[in-house]
Amino acid sequence: MQNRFMSALRGEVTDRRPLWIMRQAGRYLPEYRALRKEHTFEELCASPELSAAVTMMPMERFDLDAAIIFADLMTPVSALGLNVRFDPGPVLDKPLRSAADIRALKVPADATSIAPEVPATLRLVKKQLDPKANLIGFAGSPWSIAAYLVQGKGGKDFIAMRALLREDPVAFGHLMAVLTELVTGYLIQQHKAGADVVQVFDSWAGLLSLPDWELHMRSHLENLIGELNRAGVPNIYFANAAPHLAEAHASLPSQGLALCWRTDLGALRKKLGPHEGNGKALQGNLDPACLLAGPEAARRGTEDLLSRVPARGHMVNLGHGITPEVPMESVQAMIDAVHGEAPAN
Repeated sequence: MQNRFMSALRGEVTDRRPLWIMRQAGRYLPEYRALRKEHTFEELCASPELSAAVTMMPMERFDLDAAIIFADLMTPVSALGLNVRFDPGPVLDKPLRSAADIRALKVPADATSIAPEVPATLRLVKKQLDPKANLIGFAGSPWSIAAYLVQGKGGKDFIAMRALLREDPVAFGHLMAVLTELVTGYLIQQHKAGADVVQVFDSWAGLLSLPDWELHMRSHLENLIGELNRAGVPNIYFANAAPHLAEAHASLPSQGLALCWRTDLGALRKKLGPHEGNGKALQGNLDPACLLAGPEAARRGTEDLLSRVPARGHMVNLGHGITPEVPMESVQAMIDAVHGEAPAN
């Protein structure tokens, strides 16, 4: 039995391209909205049973090739002794603003104590998931988690985080090292609990220039992905809003690279060369607005993506998370377009 997703990640020939959708277990689903009337977001994340139910919702409705665990980007930071609440996005009442704040952070020696509800959820989902589908674990990147920890809440450009980098690069580097250790342990535990592959979400990757990324972030991402590779954990790195960093991100040692719609995935594949078992798998990157525009726009956009990106080593996805207002018919149109393509070769 071929698992299309993992086969595509390895660059193997598949009968068709695999497909999953970022944020596929979420607010666009009427069954999720119904569950949210009964439970807060925090309650859903804290309960393995509820999180497993949400993870399975899109798999029960659509013919997708992978499920991604329901959790939040900030889930593991409680292991650092930090309190995060949601209003509706993550809020830290006492953000990290000094070197002393950062030096006080300690990663648990036992990685099993990092958000144990997430591995518990993975084990529940693994029992329910069709063996033909793969299970994806995930975590935020050190940079994207730190953006909230320093700013204290969401924002357009996280200027407090960028100011910390300028004011005290040593403290910034220590924060990146702490979060790299945290995320690495967290993702390895997810793999042990049943995740076939893990994805590192760098939601705010585009805030860094190429020189700053090379100087301040490359080594931490290489350490993170390198540790995952040494532990035998298949992995994908996702960078949002960072087309100026696409080739630099492609040079990271991840097996897969997912990019937002701002990058021409077909052109990048040409630069990287074909994936025939020893290259870089690419994931994405349909603009979520295509789905919001209705099923016909979703079909056209998907077919255009398929025409521009070679099939081998390509996992179809959106270029960022699906939006709450997307009609179910648009999701089905995207799926039908992928399923209707000629076999990959």
